[in-house]
Amino acid sequence: MTLWSLLSSITKTLNSPNPNAPFSQFPSQFKQLWSHSSPNVTLSGSFSAPGRPSLFTSQFKEFSTSFLLTKIPKKFRKKRKKKDSPRSKLVQTQPNINPHFENILLHDTHFRFLKKTKEFLSKQPHHVLRLDDAGKLHQQLGFPRGRKVVKSLQRHPLIFDIYRHNDGKMWIGFTDLMEELLDEECRIMNEMESDRVNVVRKLLMMSKDKRIGLSKIYHNRGLFGIPEDFRDRLGKYEEYFKVIVEEDGKRVVELVNWDPTLAVSALEKEYMVDEDKVKKAFKFPIKHGKALNLDEGDERKLNLLYTLPLVSPYSDGSKLDLWTVEAEKFRVGLIHEFLSLMLEKRAYIHNIVEFKEEFCLTKHTYQMLLKQPRTFYLAGTEMNWSVFLKDAYGEDGVLLNKDPQVLFNEKLYRYADMKVLKPSSDVYET
Repeated sequence: MTLWSLLSSITKTLNSPNPNAPFSQFPSQFKQLWSHSSPNVTLSGSFSAPGRPSLFTSQFKEFSTSFLLTKIPKKFRKKRKKKDSPRSKLVQTQPNINPHFENILLHDTHFRFLKKTKEFLSKQPHHVLRLDDAGKLHQQLGFPRGRKVVKSLQRHPLIFDIYRHNDGKMWIGFTDLMEELLDEECRIMNEMESDRVNVVRKLLMMSKDKRIGLSKIYHNRGLFGIPEDFRDRLGKYEEYFKVIVEEDGKRVVELVNWDPTLAVSALEKEYMVDEDKVKKAFKFPIKHGKALNLDEGDERKLNLLYTLPLVSPYSDGSKLDLWTVEAEKFRVGLIHEFLSLMLEKRAYIHNIVEFKEEFCLTKHTYQMLLKQPRTFYLAGTEMNWSVFLKDAYGEDGVLLNKDPQVLFNEKLYRYADMKVLKPSSDVYET
C-alpha cells in the first residue's frame, strides 16, 4: 500500500458516520507504524467524537501542562537594579563631591578634539591636512568614531579653517589667528626653557635608577609644559642629561649630575613656612594595643607622630620595605611632589601608572590616595579617575598660581568657544 492510499484510508475512517468506529478498521500498516512509535501505549478501543473523552485524552491528560503559565508577564516582573560599572561609577559620593573639580574633567572632554587636533596638525607640513584623511583619524584627532570630523571642526571656527585647494580637494588648516597663537606659544616655550629643564632633572632625581624612558617624558610633556621638540633640545644640556640607547633600541634619558639644591620637595618647603598646616595635611594612623588605655587626646598625639611624610621623594624608595608605614609615606610624598611639578597640579590615572616602575608605586595607589582626603581629591570614575592637589586650588576650583603656559591655554580655550571675532575690538561674540 502506498503512503497516499494509507492516508486516504485513515481519512475515510475518521470521517465515517459512526463516531465510535473501531480501531480495527484502520489499515494494518498504520497499526504497525503506531506500535513502533509508541510501544508503551495500547490503542485497543475507538476514537471519540469531538467533545467526548477519548482514549488519547485519558492516557495523556496528566502529563499536559500547556494550560499553565510558565513565565511571569513582563509588567509583573521585578526590575533588577543594574550593578554600577567602573566606567560610570563616580569615585566620590555625596556629600564629598566637589563640583568644581568634576567640572574641570568635563572641560577636558569638551576640548579634547581641540587639543589633539592642534597637536597633530602642528606636526604636518604647512600645518594642513586633507579632509578625507582627517576623517579616518578619529583616534589621533579626538573626535568620536563614526562621526564626521567637519562637525567638530565647525565648533571652533576661529581656530580651524576648511577650504578647497587647487587640486579640487577639501583641506583643513589653522586660521591666521591660530597661527599667531602658535607663535605666541613658541615664545613662551623658549622663555620657560630653563624651568622645564629643572622639571626634567627633578623627575630623574625622583626615579629609582635616575633614568626615565624618553618616550614617557614625551608622552606626558603637556602636563609639565615641556615643548614638543624637547628631544632635540636635550643636546644643549649635556651637563645635566645623557641619552642612552638600550639593547632593545629604547632611548632613555639619564641624569648626569645630582643637584642637592633641587632635591627639596614642595612639601618640605611648605613645612618650613607652616609646620602645623603640613602636619594636618596627611594622616598615617598606626595600630596599637588597647592595653595602652589611651584617652582620645593621647591617641591623637600618638597618631600625630605618624602624620607628616618626612621620607623625601628624592630618597631611594626601592630600599624601603614595601608594606611599611615609612614606604607609604615615601609614595604619598612622591605623588605630592609629582603633582607639584605639573602645570595644573593634577594628573589622570594613566599619567601616574606610566611612571609606576620608576617611582616604585604599587597597584594600591588608588586606595592609598583615597585615605588622604585632606590633601588629594580623586575625581571622575573608578575606571578613569584623576587626582588633584587640593591646596593648589581655591575654594572656587580655580588654580591659585598659574604658569604662563596655563594662561596661554586659557586664552586659547576662550577663542575656541567663540564664533565671531569683532574687528577693532576685544569683545567677542559667543
